[in-house]
Amino acid sequence: MQRISKIVLVIMTLCIASCASRKDIAYFQKDQVDQSLTNTTYKTIFKPDDLLQITISALDMEAVKPFNLPVVAFSTTTDRAVGSPQQQSYLIDNDGFIDFPALGKIKLAGLSRPEAISLLKNKLSPDYVKDPTVNIRITNFSITVLGDVKMPGKFTIPNERISVLEAVGLAGDLNMSGIRTIEVKREENNQIKSYRLDLRSNKVFNSPAYYLQQNDVVYVEPNKATSQDAAYNKNTGLFISLGSIIISLITLITR
Repeated sequence: MQRISKIVLVIMTLCIASCASRKDIAYFQKDQVDQSLTNTTYKTIFKPDDLLQITISALDMEAVKPFNLPVVAFSTTTDRAVGSPQQQSYLIDNDGFIDFPALGKIKLAGLSRPEAISLLKNKLSPDYVKDPTVNIRITNFSITVLGDVKMPGKFTIPNERISVLEAVGLAGDLNMSGIRTIEVKREENNQIKSYRLDLRSNKVFNSPAYYLQQNDVVYVEPNKATSQDAAYNKNTGLFISLGSIIISLITLITR
């Protein structure tokens, strides 16, 4: 009888120990942060495979026509211009270049938006266009959220600005079993770099990965209990139930 009681006590202890406490799941519960150090800046850096929509305008609209791609929409079946017209985009190739009308190959990968705009303005003015206005936006800006969240997936971001917290929100928030220290995977200089952000700490706002770049991947790892549960046989629940019944029967018999 004493042996059975010890077994039951051990099982209860394990169940209690496996329960997550508030400190394991609550956000922003620790660390005072100097607001002057909070990461409030964001800078888009163009990368290979970005699709850029580049619009050149000026007072002399005839002068800028050669530098703006045709505004058309093509049917994939008939190869005819149909549907709502849209401006075509420039693809940054693997070497970081786009092929721009009249100017030829221009390297934009590795540049920020202001740097790219300044580069194009300098190449256009004054030889081609007087006082040009250049607008550049990424048409395929997206991020991916994977792991222990409610709605994992790939998300398109039209305004090119999203924080890691907003990305978690798009994915429906972390599940209760998701570890609050998440990982951001980012390609930098042809290498994959990892950033770890503890959502339980206010220091998350100081991380260089707080604002996500295009194609970043946010990964939420499940806790140990969930990982072990996924590895168990599907019949484990049945075995546990049978074991509980057997223990109950033995307890009744030995009374």
